[in-house]
Amino acid sequence: MHSRSLLLISALALSACAVGPNHKTPDVTDITPAQWRWQTAAPRDDHPRGDWWQVFKDSELNRLETLAVHNSPSLQAAIARVDQARAGARISTAPWSPDIRLNGDASREQTSGNLPTPVPVDIPRGRINSFSTMIDLSYEIDFWGKVRRQVESARATADSASANYYNALLTLTGDVAAQYFLLRSSDAELDALRRTISLREKFKNLLQDKFQAGAIPETDLARAVTELATAKAELADVKRQRQEASDTLALLCGQPASSFTLSERPIVAKAPPTIPAGVPASAIERRPDVAAAERIVKARNADIGVATADYFPAVKLTASGGYLTKDIDTLFGADSRVWSIGPSVSLPITALSVIRFNVKRQKALREEAIADYRQTVLSAIRDVETSLAQTRYLKEQAAAVSEAHTAATKATDLIRESYERGSLSYFELLDAERTRLQTERQTAQIAAQRHLATVRLIKALGGGW
Repeated sequence: MHSRSLLLISALALSACAVGPNHKTPDVTDITPAQWRWQTAAPRDDHPRGDWWQVFKDSELNRLETLAVHNSPSLQAAIARVDQARAGARISTAPWSPDIRLNGDASREQTSGNLPTPVPVDIPRGRINSFSTMIDLSYEIDFWGKVRRQVESARATADSASANYYNALLTLTGDVAAQYFLLRSSDAELDALRRTISLREKFKNLLQDKFQAGAIPETDLARAVTELATAKAELADVKRQRQEASDTLALLCGQPASSFTLSERPIVAKAPPTIPAGVPASAIERRPDVAAAERIVKARNADIGVATADYFPAVKLTASGGYLTKDIDTLFGADSRVWSIGPSVSLPITALSVIRFNVKRQKALREEAIADYRQTVLSAIRDVETSLAQTRYLKEQAAAVSEAHTAATKATDLIRESYERGSLSYFELLDAERTRLQTERQTAQIAAQRHLATVRLIKALGGGW
């Protein structure tokens, strides 16, 4: 009795172990800026982010984001990939339970009348019926933790797929916001160009009357016609850009481009919402791409244990029980019962070199995953630093362009008054008007770029801060 208890305890102890290295998040303190206060911790991409685009307080943007989240085929494909990975993780747990199968068989055979026998005995040929109903059981004891490592790998892969879904969601919503602000920037440029075209048409008509009266040379009229045609060409180009942004938005929102329309509404040249500049490294832990890369490292680490377990004996318990008879009428009779039970042990001998190289391969795959993880962290740091720089310098640029636009507008008004008094030429007025239009378009473009920089910063922080 004592020996049986000892044997049972030993078996349980063995089944509790798992060969191969345990997972440890790769250390990236050597590549993280010291001021970021990096903390080695589990990914926190599961922390709630909310609808980050609502910080822009734009009802139309909110509507488009909701439309994209519910209708984007690319996001639906990402959801399907998560379901696949989770199903795979559930499948990986199957070896924890015995494999039980019910088998039924019926056959009729004829035996040979010339069977070879050690004793010269005539055995007549005959016909034999066979009927059986059997339950077969097979169970491999997970002494070395191979199954547990397989489950660990499958679950880490499923977690990575889930993180990739959130990355796809973040990319989708970020792209929608980016295209939306580009479209609104085009609206502002269209408004500026239409006002400029209207003004230039008036001047062209005025100059045409003066030319017909012989008050001005033909060069002034030709210059006015040129400037008007140039503005119309620029208007057509901005219309093209707007249509391209609209078509891209339709694609992102899962809508046909032919029926997707957005009314014009120029972007407001005001500062976008402020995102805190102090970014600890814990913010990067919310990035789904960093989380996905870390979980791939965990999966590859578990795969080493799966490969290492092949070095050790595979212990399997098999059992079979049921009924076997020659006459179907007696199939379920007591005398037709049969059963068998017993263990089996399989130990590799000639395959040891194959196992060794497979373990080496799995270790190399883990090193590759670690390198990819570090590269993802470096990319995350780059994204944050670049986005912070963009928000800072675009703010300075916006202030300078705003000052230039104010001055250009005032100068244009003064030059127009001088031209109408006859003290300045039309060429000076054209130059002033061209500068004013340029600064007005730059104001709209920089306003959009500032909003885009804010979107990029939010994405760089994993959709939150």
